[in-house]
Amino acid sequence: MTATDDPHKLALPADLATKQQLARDWFEHLRDEICALFEQLEDEAPPALYPGAPGRFERTLWRRGDGLADAGGGVASLMRGRFFEKVGVHVSTVFGTFPPEFARQIEGAEVDPHFWASGISLIAHLRNPRCPAAHMNTRMIATTRSWFGGGGDLNPTLAIDRHKDAADARRFHADFRACCDRHDPEYYPRFRDWADSYFFLPHRNEPRGVGGIFFDRFRDKSWEQDFAFVQDVGKSFASSYGAILRGRMNEPWTEEERAGQLFWRGRYVEFNLLYDRGTTFGLKTGGNVNAILSSMPPVATW
Repeated sequence: MTATDDPHKLALPADLATKQQLARDWFEHLRDEICALFEQLEDEAPPALYPGAPGRFERTLWRRGDGLADAGGGVASLMRGRFFEKVGVHVSTVFGTFPPEFARQIEGAEVDPHFWASGISLIAHLRNPRCPAAHMNTRMIATTRSWFGGGGDLNPTLAIDRHKDAADARRFHADFRACCDRHDPEYYPRFRDWADSYFFLPHRNEPRGVGGIFFDRFRDKSWEQDFAFVQDVGKSFASSYGAILRGRMNEPWTEEERAGQLFWRGRYVEFNLLYDRGTTFGLKTGGNVNAILSSMPPVATW
């Protein structure tokens, strides 16, 4: 372990500092690529269905902590557009110490509560109920150990689309399968099942959407191989979701379909507030509350 002059920063092997920078740079690059893609979709959306000017992301810099010591921060990127009713693509890199009760729940923090975490988090809510909502995040976390986590899932809001044999679900899963198979054929069935288990509302006894993949505390091969997989997950999600939205954006919708969309958005809120690990982690580590809760849909019903 190397020494550090800053008690708020985790002392880590020297090579891990380089890996942390590589991970942070990637998450920020992926953010830029996805924001550019989503703004392009805003431009492409037909004005007859989506009147008004195309939306653009607004970026807000935030700092973690009380300002007395550097504890990291991030950039919240939020767009309220004519096609994307609300979409956030956020990146953050934070460090410090976990609260004692939370440290006991995090691997490697039981004896040393210092941590470092960087990642990207995305949630998209579309104006058109025929276009599915989606979520994606990937992250790297370091305590006395380090690992990756993340995944992505698709959340259709029409009853006809909320089955894994629906066209969008088949496309989404096929693309994630191909991504996983490029790295290890055991990944897709393992991470698909994990997503099915994780993105589930026990109090409703129903899934949040049609799933995708989910993984946590991921240390499977070398760091470089694991990082390559995490990068591929982000790229595959962007490609797959972008294609799904392009394939559905020209479809008109009814008021009945809009009502169904708002109903399922309510279920999304329930999951994020009750079960989502990213929400809990962000709030427990002094993250930006507005960015964390930007995953909430702009309108929902119960």
